[in-house]
Amino acid sequence: MSQTNWVYSRLKKGPLTALDALKEGGIFRLAARVNDLRNSGYNIITTNKDLPNGKRIAEYRLGRKRAK
Repeated sequence: MSQTNWVYSRLKKGPLTALDALKEGGIFRLAARVNDLRNSGYNIITTNKDLPNGKRIAEYRLGRKRAK
């Protein structure tokens, strides 16, 4: 399974952060894989998530399918 396919499959289960992608799928460049999916027509929503240590990370989730 390609990294992009893994990310899509994982996004169908719920929100995904870079930390999740690294731990669960060994993927270092989640933003690049999300960009690949967006370029293929998937609607992926990005929100910023504040961590307890004061840092902020991106959280991705699937949106509704784009109309063609």
